[in-house]
Amino acid sequence: MKKILTILAALTTLTAAAQQATWTSRVEPQGGDAYRILLEAQIPARYHMYDMGPYGTDGPNATTLAFTPGEGVELVGSVELLTPPRRYRDELFGMEIGTLEGKALFAQEVRLTSEQGSVAVALEWMLCDERSCTPPDDLQLTIRIPENAAPTAVKPAEVAEAPVKDAAGNKGIWALIIEAILWGFAALLTPCVFPMVPMTVSYFLKGEGGPAMGRLRAALYGLFIVGLYTLPIAAIILITRAAGGDAVTADIFNWLATHWLPNVIFFAVFMLFAASFFGAFEITMPSRLVNKADAKADTKGLGGIFFLALTLVLVSFSCTGPIVGSVLIKSTSGEFWAPILTMLAFSAAFALPFTLFALFPSVLKKLPKSGGWLNSVKIVIGFIEVALGFKFLSVADQTYHWGLLDREIYLAIWIVVFSLLGLYLLGKIKFSHDSDLPHIGVGRLALAIAVFTFVVYMIPGMWGAPLKGLSGYLPPLTTQDFVLTPGTATPAAPTAPAARKYSDFLHLPHGLEGFFDLQEAEAYAAEVGKPLFIDFTGHGCVNCREMEARVWSAPEVLAILKNDYVICALYSDDKKQLPESDWVTTDTGKVLKSLGKINSYYALKTYGVNAQPYYVLQGRDGRPLVPPRGYDLSVEGFVEFLRSGLEAYKARH
Repeated sequence: MKKILTILAALTTLTAAAQQATWTSRVEPQGGDAYRILLEAQIPARYHMYDMGPYGTDGPNATTLAFTPGEGVELVGSVELLTPPRRYRDELFGMEIGTLEGKALFAQEVRLTSEQGSVAVALEWMLCDERSCTPPDDLQLTIRIPENAAPTAVKPAEVAEAPVKDAAGNKGIWALIIEAILWGFAALLTPCVFPMVPMTVSYFLKGEGGPAMGRLRAALYGLFIVGLYTLPIAAIILITRAAGGDAVTADIFNWLATHWLPNVIFFAVFMLFAASFFGAFEITMPSRLVNKADAKADTKGLGGIFFLALTLVLVSFSCTGPIVGSVLIKSTSGEFWAPILTMLAFSAAFALPFTLFALFPSVLKKLPKSGGWLNSVKIVIGFIEVALGFKFLSVADQTYHWGLLDREIYLAIWIVVFSLLGLYLLGKIKFSHDSDLPHIGVGRLALAIAVFTFVVYMIPGMWGAPLKGLSGYLPPLTTQDFVLTPGTATPAAPTAPAARKYSDFLHLPHGLEGFFDLQEAEAYAAEVGKPLFIDFTGHGCVNCREMEARVWSAPEVLAILKNDYVICALYSDDKKQLPESDWVTTDTGKVLKSLGKINSYYALKTYGVNAQPYYVLQGRDGRPLVPPRGYDLSVEGFVEFLRSGLEAYKARH
């Protein structure tokens, strides 16, 4: 387990949130018809942007401000940089450059030829620290003249307003936290944790110092349990982050989430933990370490409370270890802080009952006795571990197009696993450590009914039923060999070209047809006079599959996508190696050779996101028609999003 946690911690060096400059604008009257437009950039701490150069193709990305006067306005002179840059010779670029830190003020003189007018400004800049740079950012402004002289705050980019949510986003992290809390409570019912309750109660029954001191000791006991689970994980992650720097590249996260090696390791770990739960072997801490901690738990004061908590963590490891590993593995599919937050949630839920028992020792009398029912809980968790583990193998299978786990095979495995779980709950299957079961109780019967209901729900999926409730976990329907009914599938428009890049191994859901190469899609969209629907997606993206199953499947959404848009799906995790002519070289000189890395780099550089799903409605000029949209299961909202894009397309073109 120690080796597993070390590997996980090393893999969890994820990308930090990109820093952004914030721009403000104001207009100052200069007398008569003369005005001065002032644009000020607030540069984040430790970062700098380059001055206006110019530096040519061999130098850094200079900051540019392009002013386009509207009717009634004339430009006077060129843009001025009012903030003195720090100038020095940069050996990397082989030239003298200038950088700006803290604040940067730019000015442009204009003259009104009528009572009022406006000026459009296109800004482009790049932020860097001592080790690396963020992708270049840009901003479009319209400044009216005259205007109130008070500064007006401007958001860094229009796309930042989009409610982006995915496995690494707002919805995903809360789902992980809730799941971790449930696992924390479930861990209490395992056979190596539940018997620790009497030890906790007996220790705190001997406490001295009155009720106030008892409450303090109980609270510290809970905090120590939380700290022993959370702090080591947090320390490892923060150390690796400090060693790797703040601007860790986004493809590290992509590699962790989609590369075959970590996913196969995660699958093997889940199977290992499941075998442990089934009783094949036990994952335990060294007895010497446990005995030392237990001996020191008899001491008085804070040290005794700490070692009591440490003893609980060590003794219960054979049951909580598989759960902790599962929680950590799942959380690495989220953002940088996800492993820390999920472990905090797990340990808090795990520590809460012990804290309450320490506060109210008399509650012990109302608890059920330890017995065979605890081993049954362990076996049930083992079946769930087997089912969830195949998700990781499925991700590797889809991103590398192995063809091992098509949808019907995946469903068949789940149907068998949960059928065996149902039979176990009914007492038809027995493991080596199980007690005799002369009869089943109402609770066990209720669980068996729920499990077999789930099995019956999955069976139609073998013939192509959509199974929307499991859409995020199942391979896409396009991998299924036999589909009895087309369901909501809608054929693509007959004018779509037959030959399209990557269409031999990539497919759109619901019978829709589109493109998987942006340049091809843009050319075709211009040819047919339709806006472009860009879908930043991924094979391993749970929320992408859920959006396709719950939102795209709605008839009104399918109709708009089929008739009014040209669809382009850009997979950020596909491992297809492209011919050399299609390779892309990044701003830092790195050569990207796979389809997924190229698409991921484009999304990060153009829109500043590496989250999926992310939907962009694009016009013929290559700019978004409306603010992009992320994960949101509102069908009405998605229809409005698509219709607003059509209206903007008609108005612009």
